[in-house]
Amino acid sequence: MSIDYNKIPSPAYVLEEDKLRNNLALLKRVQEEADIHIICALKGFSFHAVFPLVKQFLHGATASSLHEAKLVFDKMGVKAHTYCPVYVPSEFDEIQAISSHITFNSLSEYERYKTKMNTGISYGIRVNPGYSEIETDLYNPASPNSRLGIPRSLLGDMLPEGIEGIHFHALCENTSHTLERVLESFIALYHPLIQQAKWVNMGGGHLITRKDYEPDHLVKVLKAFREKYPNLEEVILEPGSAVGWQTGVLVSTVLDIVPNGDFPTAMLDVSFTCHMPDCLEMPYKPRILHTVDKSPYEYNMGGMSCLAGDCMGTWCFEQPLQVGDKIIFDDMIHYTMVKTTTFNGINLPDIGIWHSDDTYEQVQTYGYEDYKKRLS
Repeated sequence: MSIDYNKIPSPAYVLEEDKLRNNLALLKRVQEEADIHIICALKGFSFHAVFPLVKQFLHGATASSLHEAKLVFDKMGVKAHTYCPVYVPSEFDEIQAISSHITFNSLSEYERYKTKMNTGISYGIRVNPGYSEIETDLYNPASPNSRLGIPRSLLGDMLPEGIEGIHFHALCENTSHTLERVLESFIALYHPLIQQAKWVNMGGGHLITRKDYEPDHLVKVLKAFREKYPNLEEVILEPGSAVGWQTGVLVSTVLDIVPNGDFPTAMLDVSFTCHMPDCLEMPYKPRILHTVDKSPYEYNMGGMSCLAGDCMGTWCFEQPLQVGDKIIFDDMIHYTMVKTTTFNGINLPDIGIWHSDDTYEQVQTYGYEDYKKRLS
């Protein structure tokens, strides 16, 4: 299947249905072979127009706020696995009404809400597994000084009353071999508590759908863990990137070319700070389709905001760029979409789906009212 980008309004995030189905099929195979549950993390993939499709393959979704939990309940039709770094007191009752699992980030939060716990929900605590291989501090939830999760030193050898599950998160686009090493630390620290639990949630960051990932090794690791702890009724993974990995693009257009500096800059109808903020946060240089490794036609890409740093790197093209040319940023459906802003009053890109029958469906557009509504 080849997308005709000329049929797509610019700018637009475009998800390819066939690629999403392939990812979901692989995730379903892993969960069936390993006898675990894989749920979709909305913080990484919130493309709710395809939630009915996701529901056909996975066991629901995980939320980190009231609004994410409501989106799971509204668009996927299931109750959420909810973990919030901190709960807003006025929202807790509503979160409980639409959650099947609720995880507390601290013992003080558990104490604060334990009188409200009810039998219709399975409650857990998040712990720090004591090990992580994430090199970028911004994305490392398991550093020694992390505010996320309870350190072992604050827990005894008995789970708190009413707590049935243990949640940890220590990965970011990592492999099953990294998970294996994290589990060694997790087991060494929390073995007596795991023996008492009904479920363990291993968080996200499992990039199962990346080409170099080894799904069979993951299955082996998870089976070994399940065999070690037959008391567990449920083992949960909650990837976000793995669901939307390499499933779509951000279509943009060259509006101007300015010759300033060492390389000319192609000024685009998108913005790195508004529409691709993770590129600047990580930072990482996104792939642009139809570029070459080396040529005389080398351009910087510039966003349309007033931020001086709304630009990134250089890319080479086979021919000189012209105003009106399409620039296609690859792999923009996970994380990128959920972080967009309307800084500078810049409009958000459309959202669309390229279906299996080679038709394009525009599912969302934005305008002035969306910008105005966020301000006062």
